[in-house]
Amino acid sequence: VRYLDIRQSLLRDPPEGEENLVLLDGRHEFPFSFQLPQEPLVTSFTGKYGSIQYYVKAVLERPAVPDQSVQTELQVISHIDVSSPALLTPVLRSQEKMVGCWFFTSGPVSLSAKIERKGYCNGEAIPIYAEIENCSSRLIVPKAAIFQTQTYLASGKTKTFRQMVANVRGNHIASGSTDTWNGKTLKIPPVSPSILDCCIIRVEYSLAVYIHIPGAKKLMIEMPLVIGTIPCIGFSSRNSSITSQFSMDMSWLALTMPEHPEAPPNYADVVSEEEFSRHVPAYPPPIDCEEQLCCPVFAYIQEFRFQPPPLYSEIDPHPTDVEEIQPVSFML
Repeated sequence: VRYLDIRQSLLRDPPEGEENLVLLDGRHEFPFSFQLPQEPLVTSFTGKYGSIQYYVKAVLERPAVPDQSVQTELQVISHIDVSSPALLTPVLRSQEKMVGCWFFTSGPVSLSAKIERKGYCNGEAIPIYAEIENCSSRLIVPKAAIFQTQTYLASGKTKTFRQMVANVRGNHIASGSTDTWNGKTLKIPPVSPSILDCCIIRVEYSLAVYIHIPGAKKLMIEMPLVIGTIPCIGFSSRNSSITSQFSMDMSWLALTMPEHPEAPPNYADVVSEEEFSRHVPAYPPPIDCEEQLCCPVFAYIQEFRFQPPPLYSEIDPHPTDVEEIQPVSFML
């Protein structure tokens, strides 16, 4: 596919009355420039079965002498901004697999994984949120990896090459146990940006979270990734990370909250009315409604008029007649 073909003559025209331009002995430099096309160019790439290359070629033509040529490759990068709304959306996948064969099943293994956004840049660490439940009788190992898929299209045929560029491993999960990844990081190595708009070569990435099960086929979840060149700006990544982690960790709340929570203690039982009147000022005079309507509209919050809690004291204000001795333990 040829995107650009511009030819320039770097030598000036010969003087009048002469057919050729004669250069004296020595070094000669001829500066030149050209404008790249306005349409976006595909990023330079060299893969397994093909490449995308840009180069400048200079040819020296001389009478009765073979031409001499030299070329220099140019690196072109088509920028991808990962701050675009399409690349900031989270990706969530879940899958379950029954371990065993025919009637000899040992139980299911379930996996759910989530990433906070779809677009990342080289050098960034991808936080992975996952929940793994092992109801089988086997010892399983969760893993995660980034895969690069190269697709070549030429002469009506398609050829694909897939390779792993980064991976991370979790802890073993015994039978009947569960494990949770609350932001386990996987760093992106220096790789080529995604190429999605070329008609002959495509370079795509995916994040795979999978479980290695001895004696059975692995359980795998793949989530699409886009490797860009312009990093995410602002706090969108951090906010989404906190939101994701908060939503993943809220499962314990239902186990600890009682169905009927106790009411707060009544401070009137421990604070006398005299002490309460000394600390609480009198109520402010009522505001005239007509005067209030003439003023700008502001939110007015009525001050809470509860009795203050008792002051801290090392001396018990209500000692009992019988002193009870109870053991006290401290943990540091």
